[in-house]
Amino acid sequence: MKIVLLYGGKSEEHEVSILSAFSILKAVYYNYYQVQLVYISKEGQWVKGPLLTEAPEDETVLHLTWNPQGEESESDDFTGKVITPCEIKEEDSIVFPILHGPNGEDGTIQGFLETMDIPYVGTGVLASATAMDKIMTKYLLQTVGIPQVPFVPVLENQWKENPKQIFEKCEGSLIYPMYIKPANMGSSVGISKAENRTELQYGLKEAYKYDSRVIVEQGIEAREIEVAILGNEDVRTTSAGEIVKDVEFYDYNSKYIDNKITMQIPAEIPAEVHQEARKYAKKAYMVLDGSGLSRCDFFLTSKNELFLNELNTMPGFTQFSMYPLLWENMGLKYSDLIEELIQLALNRYKQRRQTTLDESVQ
Repeated sequence: MKIVLLYGGKSEEHEVSILSAFSILKAVYYNYYQVQLVYISKEGQWVKGPLLTEAPEDETVLHLTWNPQGEESESDDFTGKVITPCEIKEEDSIVFPILHGPNGEDGTIQGFLETMDIPYVGTGVLASATAMDKIMTKYLLQTVGIPQVPFVPVLENQWKENPKQIFEKCEGSLIYPMYIKPANMGSSVGISKAENRTELQYGLKEAYKYDSRVIVEQGIEAREIEVAILGNEDVRTTSAGEIVKDVEFYDYNSKYIDNKITMQIPAEIPAEVHQEARKYAKKAYMVLDGSGLSRCDFFLTSKNELFLNELNTMPGFTQFSMYPLLWENMGLKYSDLIEELIQLALNRYKQRRQTTLDESVQ
């Protein structure tokens, strides 16, 4: 069987995707699979790279070169060929879209793959689109009683029309410090902290560079713990791991460039907190119609109060990412995790096709 590994993407998390893709390439069972590289540039070009039959020695195989006009060339200067998205469809293949952020994790790629009738790893359209938008996620999880920190959604057109009203709304509902986040972005991209109105104004302007939908959250003193989720109908969760902080919050560079993140797996928290975090993670996953995988992030106060922060439907798969390390702690090694994700995707695809056939017969 062929795995079509989609990586890169039109997102600020482009580089994270490349790091994740390389880790996956090192872990695939090549006695069962071949891996077809398909790179999506920041400009949106789809580039077909080499077909791999064994693990690459280094990351350079992922850095393709190609003729920008997409024309055929006999030159050895090009390692990839520009293709149309539809050309990724092949018999006996499955797509692994290791894409983070907008245009990859938000239901757009998932919708395309559904339309093309191609099996793929990860959550479907609904869960991907909903979980990517922090505002929609919070509204939905409120309805089922999952605790979250107070928040104020702020749309860009509202901000432009009446900044003073937005300040008053935020300051009337929250107290400083506040955290300002683009609603549809991950990996701490565009996030800032505000201790006063001037910093709030700066934070909103910064967040609007990445999204027209922004959320302002109440800042709290809390530990950050995370639970990994795996499954379709039969949903499994891990014990929680903790991001141990020596600063108030980590930005993109701290997480992926400088590698300043320290993780405690499992987290040193009471057994009942582990149990509660797993319960909330599973509930959120099912409410959002999750399938395949997700990572659920929480805040934990000194009083052991849990607040769900977000559900990440395509968490990082780098060598120091929390998601695979949490499963490794549960006895599921990286290569077996990749294999299980593939089988979950194939099972979901078969079930959907059978449902479609049953409906057409009726």
